[in-house]
Amino acid sequence: MSSETPGASTSRAARKDDHVRLASAQQTEGPRRTDFDDLEFVHHALDGTSPERVDLSVTLGDWTWPTPFYVNGMTGGTETTAKINRDLAIAAAETGLPMACGSMSVALDDDQAAKGFTVIREENPNGFVMGNLGAGRSAEDARRAVELLGADALQIHVNPVQETAMPEGTRDFSEWLGGLAEIVAACPVPVIVKEVGFGLSRRTLTRLSEIGVGFADVSGAGGTDFLRIENDRAGAHDFSMLTGFGQSALACLLDAPPAWTNPPAGTADSEPAPVLLASGGVRNPYDVVKALACGARAVGVAGTFLQTVLDHGPAGLVELIRTWQTQTRALFALLGAQRSTDLTGTDLLVRGRLGEFCRLRGIDVVALAHRTDVHSRRNQQ
Repeated sequence: MSSETPGASTSRAARKDDHVRLASAQQTEGPRRTDFDDLEFVHHALDGTSPERVDLSVTLGDWTWPTPFYVNGMTGGTETTAKINRDLAIAAAETGLPMACGSMSVALDDDQAAKGFTVIREENPNGFVMGNLGAGRSAEDARRAVELLGADALQIHVNPVQETAMPEGTRDFSEWLGGLAEIVAACPVPVIVKEVGFGLSRRTLTRLSEIGVGFADVSGAGGTDFLRIENDRAGAHDFSMLTGFGQSALACLLDAPPAWTNPPAGTADSEPAPVLLASGGVRNPYDVVKALACGARAVGVAGTFLQTVLDHGPAGLVELIRTWQTQTRALFALLGAQRSTDLTGTDLLVRGRLGEFCRLRGIDVVALAHRTDVHSRRNQQ
């Protein structure tokens, strides 16, 4: 998941295998507390509905996805990662989940590496598939990546923290915004700008809107830690001083500009409303529901799905996804939400580190705890 310049494809392929190995090691370390644990719902015991009334599908611009979560970008480009992408694609095809791949930069420079990505379309010819490139690649590269994968959308990841720690990473980010604008203007499919685990701030989302970006995945801290991965690869010359850098997905969602979380009602002549996605440390369906309640329109899952497919293959991942779908429907019903957008009216208690972030950023946590009061007053008017 790095923004890369052409060349050195062999070393980049080895790096991808390193990333999978080190990411898997993080997943097996056991539970850790994250900002998801600092968010609670106020329980209203008589507000629930029937699971049969719940519609899990979500509309994102011109897209309709069957569930509010998807397989986020992970890997590709080597023999090992090709098998992972194959298994992920099989599970995505079986369950109808949209799926993204990892950075395709290596595939644009090495025809052999391309097989690690094209296997996704071979196994999932009719599914919703997202390509992936790093900031710093050209608009022409973006078009090539879309064509190679037959992609329905293209993720462009911005990862300055990872690049700073990466031994072979870039340290010059001065051209990224302009390059993103060129890709957005030229790409034949919608562009989704995403972080890789350090969050997209309010300021960053505003700047993305200004260059025409209509989809953004805040991809916050709390999941796979790419700073730690690069530090492990760097040895003694690491950037461990940056441990804890960045914001969580929930922090980014609560801090997002109103245009991203409460877009105005559109007209036939208006610009499409921007779509906010979230990922980073999503462990279970309850985390999915919490992100949706904070304004995400859909939620990406990477580490949890990766470890499942490594341990149990595509059949194991299909079983897990089916369980998540059933549990997500049950959680919607418990909270009285017939669709995902209903969750943005639930009452939220923001505690701990996440609550401190909200207070420092001027976010009204009291108002978040009384959203149903506002809804009731509106219905009475």
